[in-house]
Amino acid sequence: MQIVTAHPKKFKCGRFCLDLFDRTNVMGILNRTPDSFSDGGFFLDLETAFNHVKQMVADGSDIIDIGGESTRPGAVPVTLLEEMDRTIPLIEKISQNLNIPISIDTSKHEVAKEAIRAGSAMVNDVTGLKRDPLMAETIASSDAAVCLMHMRGTPRDMQDNPKYDDLMIEVINSLRESIDIAVGAGISRDKIIVDPGIGFGKTVQHNLTIIKEIARLKVLAAPILIGVSKKAFIGEILDKNVDERLMGSISASLFAASGGANIVRVHDVKETAEAVRIHDAIQGAG
Repeated sequence: MQIVTAHPKKFKCGRFCLDLFDRTNVMGILNRTPDSFSDGGFFLDLETAFNHVKQMVADGSDIIDIGGESTRPGAVPVTLLEEMDRTIPLIEKISQNLNIPISIDTSKHEVAKEAIRAGSAMVNDVTGLKRDPLMAETIASSDAAVCLMHMRGTPRDMQDNPKYDDLMIEVINSLRESIDIAVGAGISRDKIIVDPGIGFGKTVQHNLTIIKEIARLKVLAAPILIGVSKKAFIGEILDKNVDERLMGSISASLFAASGGANIVRVHDVKETAEAVRIHDAIQGAG
């Protein structure tokens, strides 16, 4: 699948190469938003946000995902200027001080362009390049990688009774459409990651099915990212509040990794990084 001559098993991501194929990578989440479902309001101060990024790096994060607009169910979009104000200064500070790939979580090409200029190595688009017609070419004109996520509807309405005739086939076909958009715009296939979008237009049962059958996404011939951390389906199963979902999040992340997920996107980096190290050691035993 990859493609970097000197690192045949690594994924090129801006100026970085991620080792996605010999071990499970951990993506640390930081949202500079007042309303994200888990860390909303925690990191509005720039120095506080940067210190948390430093801690996630020390705890074993392989890549940092920065968001400036909540995509929780029912979330209302923010202005372009507000999203840039929340993300670009932090990305600049991280890029200038830490040697870690940065992902910008955005569906706006203007934000993506500025984030890449500031040092982002990946664009994480929850719309799978289907919302902003200029996003694909913006990424293609850079050296950044892209994560294409599946979402049914928009964050504001995605949980309004989501239904599928064949869940996995529809998710796969939608992601294939996103890949076609990316490749058609000039993004190299070896810079594409796919994400089935846990919690984005899915019921609890849909989420469980995707995690259980995640290996089916390998038909897309792209690395797989999964984000289950602290999400509502874990809370519903365990009857736990957001801040009590660590063990459920690790369990779901490890199950997904066993099925072939290359990156797990999480809030609790230290605990998850230790868990995936054990998982990977067991997988590689013998």
